[in-house]
Amino acid sequence: MQGNLILGCSGWNYPDTPDKGGWTGIFYPEKSTKRLHYYSQIFNTAEIDSTFYHRFYSKMTRGTFIGMARATPEKFQFSIKVPETITHRKRLSIDKGAIIDLEEFLDKISPLKEANKLGAVLIQLPPSFTVDDFIDIEGFLDRLPRLNSNTHYYHYAIEFRHPSWNTEGPWEMLKQYNIAAVITDSPAKENLQFLSNIIVTADHSFVRFHGRNIKDHYWYNYLYSQQELDSWMNKISEIRSQAKILRIYFNNHYGGNAIMNALQFKEMILGSALSKNEQEALKRAEKYIAVQKQQLKLD
Repeated sequence: MQGNLILGCSGWNYPDTPDKGGWTGIFYPEKSTKRLHYYSQIFNTAEIDSTFYHRFYSKMTRGTFIGMARATPEKFQFSIKVPETITHRKRLSIDKGAIIDLEEFLDKISPLKEANKLGAVLIQLPPSFTVDDFIDIEGFLDRLPRLNSNTHYYHYAIEFRHPSWNTEGPWEMLKQYNIAAVITDSPAKENLQFLSNIIVTADHSFVRFHGRNIKDHYWYNYLYSQQELDSWMNKISEIRSQAKILRIYFNNHYGGNAIMNALQFKEMILGSALSKNEQEALKRAEKYIAVQKQQLKLD
């Protein structure tokens, strides 16, 4: 068995030029390009991180997600991060209303589910949330809404961000609820290498490539080398043999690095040529980055 591969980037709305961290020139032809429509012609999924931030999420409505569903092809899907109010402020506390907030969140994004375009619901825990909080997380997971109808289950995924979770208990807990443990590639100084191991706790799996930048906290300002991507190939094959669906997102979005790495990685996994649109997008990104590297040498 080889699980269905769904691969894309974390976000798409990066209108600036690469020198300012954006994607115009390396991916989007112009700043005025309709970015989601353009992006969805190359990739079959995107991760929505903006819902995590209250300053953005508070301005979103059901109409926001109706628009996303309409702007993308039939089989496109969005994985979406739950708001920081739930994970970081209320820290999954039932007593503080975390489940009520989650139910409101699921209702707001329901147009994606109704359009069959909702991928995984990502629950990213704060770095301060340790294994000592085990009771809180178990109580929260026990109350998670499972269905939005009689037949459509939510795919939940949890990302641990503290090394204390490197023990058997959490994985067994997630297996019980069929929740994916998020597998990550992160900077070594974060001590999260255990999350780069093969951890399959559900019939769906979730991998995030954050980048390995250690100069500051902006992990995502990083371009993976071919060798670094190649080191993941056996892991990906093993995960796909165990899970029906594997979702992979490249979060090293700064300057369009995610575009190049995501397409390179897809070609490596499939072992065959990309589509014409994908090939053109990859060549454009590679050419842009090559020119920038040459310019740096000249300077």
